[in-house]
Amino acid sequence: MNDLGGKLVIAIDGPSGSGKSTTSIGVAARLGLRYLDTGAMYRAATCAFLEAGVDPSDSAGVIRCTVEADLQISTDPLEQWVRVNGRDVTLAIREPEISTRVSAISTLAECRENLVARQRAIIEDTGSGIVAEGRDITTVVAPDAAVRLLLTADPQIRMARRKRELGEKVDDAGIADQVLRRDRDDSKLVNFTEAADGVVELDCSYLTLEETIAAVLSLVRRLAPEFVPALGEQAHG
Repeated sequence: MNDLGGKLVIAIDGPSGSGKSTTSIGVAARLGLRYLDTGAMYRAATCAFLEAGVDPSDSAGVIRCTVEADLQISTDPLEQWVRVNGRDVTLAIREPEISTRVSAISTLAECRENLVARQRAIIEDTGSGIVAEGRDITTVVAPDAAVRLLLTADPQIRMARRKRELGEKVDDAGIADQVLRRDRDDSKLVNFTEAADGVVELDCSYLTLEETIAAVLSLVRRLAPEFVPALGEQAHG
């Protein structure tokens, strides 16, 4: 049941390196929907407390910086940008330092509560519909989404994908830290390893990106057929 103002909301969760970002961007572009990278919001908040000189172990300081930060994020799947307190951090949030510090945000309930409220506001303000991806979209942020999906992949495959993405910026130990350690830390507050009731699990370990996108589009046609005519021929791509 979709209780989100008659708009199509596609919620996609998954562990690090599962391909949820590239898949979500592809699905949003095909369907003419907006796109929300909630992970980018956590990374942006990480930039905020690091720029303020707050130590990651200072929970009160991290919470304060998160709540006070002016976070702006593009919802255009073809033109992604992120700003923190007026400064463009689109590239900065992908740096290894941010990846190693972001758990200071994602493991604090107060920070998650603040960012979840921001994410819900973005979804509610979106006119035609949106693809939102992250860790807790199917269960916390948009549990009433018409399509809810948990995208999974074998851990070794996920680490290999992240390695290809980052190239020489991070060694094997750093890749394992970004993928496995972050998953372990984040799972203390959010369950994104098992599909909740009503959430479809899709293992894309051996699927190409195009095959994964096609599988999600097929799921949209099956679970939310009332939206397909309004989306036009793109929904059948």
